[in-house]
Amino acid sequence: MTIHIEALSFDVIIGLLDFERERTQRIIIDLNASYAYSNEAFIDYADMVFLIQKELKERRYELLEEALIGLKNILYSAYPQLKTLSVKITKPDIMPECNVALSHKWDF
Repeated sequence: MTIHIEALSFDVIIGLLDFERERTQRIIIDLNASYAYSNEAFIDYADMVFLIQKELKERRYELLEEALIGLKNILYSAYPQLKTLSVKITKPDIMPECNVALSHKWDF
């Protein structure tokens, strides 16, 4: 099975620049997570969304790279049955002429 979380949008403190440390900015999370489904080992996607939001709001990462690794660590810890995890973090408002994003895929 694969869970798809698309266009999860919320405001966080993330980034290196002074203004990014002072006020929140919108980010968009896209995630694909595959796992071996069973009645005893299903993944609650609502809980997964909660964990993503909690991690990024509480940690206030400076680098998107660190945020991606933090999400991987918290999600794999909560769901060791994950087989693959792909996460993309987009900062849609940081540059007026484009969206900026970073992504990574892990195989477990």
